[in-house]
Amino acid sequence: MATEITASSGDISNQEIDAIIVNLFEGVTAPAGATGVVDSKLNGAISELIAGSDLSGKYLDVSALYPRDQIPARRVLIVGLGKQEKFTLDRARRAAAAAIEKAHALGAQSAATIVHGAGIGGLDPEAAARAVAEGTALGLYTYDVHKSSTPERKAMEQVRIVEFYETKGAAVSRGVEQGAKIAECANFARDLVNSPPNECTPTYLAAKAEQIAAAFGGNVNIIEMPEMRELGMGALLSVTEGSDEPAKFIIFEHNPTALEEAPIIFVGKAVTFDTGGYSLKPSQSMAEMKTDMGGGAAVLGAMRAAATLNIQRRVIGIIPAVENMVSGRASRPSDVVKASNGKTIEIISTDAEGRMILADALIYAARYNPAAVIDLATLTGAAMIALGRGGAAALFSTQDDLSARLLQASSQSGERVWQLPLYEEYTEWMRRSEVADLLNSPNDRYAGTGTSAAFLQEFASEYPWAHLDIAPMAYLPKGTPVRRMGAAGATGYGVRLLAYYLLGNS
Repeated sequence: MATEITASSGDISNQEIDAIIVNLFEGVTAPAGATGVVDSKLNGAISELIAGSDLSGKYLDVSALYPRDQIPARRVLIVGLGKQEKFTLDRARRAAAAAIEKAHALGAQSAATIVHGAGIGGLDPEAAARAVAEGTALGLYTYDVHKSSTPERKAMEQVRIVEFYETKGAAVSRGVEQGAKIAECANFARDLVNSPPNECTPTYLAAKAEQIAAAFGGNVNIIEMPEMRELGMGALLSVTEGSDEPAKFIIFEHNPTALEEAPIIFVGKAVTFDTGGYSLKPSQSMAEMKTDMGGGAAVLGAMRAAATLNIQRRVIGIIPAVENMVSGRASRPSDVVKASNGKTIEIISTDAEGRMILADALIYAARYNPAAVIDLATLTGAAMIALGRGGAAALFSTQDDLSARLLQASSQSGERVWQLPLYEEYTEWMRRSEVADLLNSPNDRYAGTGTSAAFLQEFASEYPWAHLDIAPMAYLPKGTPVRRMGAAGATGYGVRLLAYYLLGNS
């Protein structure tokens, strides 16, 4: 059951609910605002904790108090916001997640929270409310679909985001509504990535696209393998030949009649399971390869967000969906295949399969004369080495304006990107094949990230293009140093980034 997240006005200390959530900046000795009001009604209990060094306001620390009928709420949670000079929208988002996770762990089934940052934090009330709603929904995420028994802890049924000043009420309501929708779409993508590969096949992804279109609007076209052959998609087909699961080339159009502007196109790599093919992955790395469709999941989530946010721009999602398996039909190292634009590719590594399916997808995107094409892919382990798991996605683009827009969306969404260069030498490296136009891999462990982007650039030269290698961000297992929002596993990375990009460019 999804948690109901709503906006309301009033004094949070008067909320009759399982838990109320207030906050504290680090270094504050006398709480003010809503926290001060609650402190006063609790006869200085919060001030007493501060004075005794039991409550510091340290970023993401959460403390609990039990009011004993001094106010209607059963619990009071105080979440640390850290130092005020470091406070950002994303810190508001993450504080909301930490606090609601704590409330849920303590058994609360309902909660009310203030809008972190909308007071002395200095944030725009609508943006702050959006961030708090997102953090709340993301923090409550779990994936237990396939467990025969689940923890006895009951679900969080409702969360109210409370703003004291009625003059801010309309802005807070807009922010909460948008934030809840964006986070729900990110959690939808998380479900896809967390799903086992015997369930989440290319056919399953195609069905999910059709379900989204039926529920929220839009057109879906699924290109099947015979038509892929007619279109000459030899790069994509070289990946799927070893699998008994048929490939699906999913095209999802949002607002298809809005033809006055060139469309924005998102392309998502969806390898629903990646063995590496004959360039077989180590066994210890194999189980996580159900996540190699994280880019495709993000694009499906972003298309759902485009619909629920009522984006007026025409937006197109292209998702090449395949399995990369081993069989007598599978591609071999040294095979040469031809992409749908006629370029030939020598396969050095069958584990460099994501760029192969993206090549034909990027070629296909050109027929729409797009304003911009953004691809997302769990493409290289090298990006994880460069940026660290949970650090940032790698951004490549030759278009300064497109890069700037994505960086702005990153700062608003909290989904971090870091721009890396596209040196000409990377392209030259990928053109060193003696038997084909391109290599699909540099065959050098130190050159993986930039050369993969350079390979994709060969198929994306007709429009403004950006590539996001989301391998560091799509899946965060237990034990990663970067704090997650919600359960370990899939993050839904890319959905919020693309949603904010659309909000700023529609």
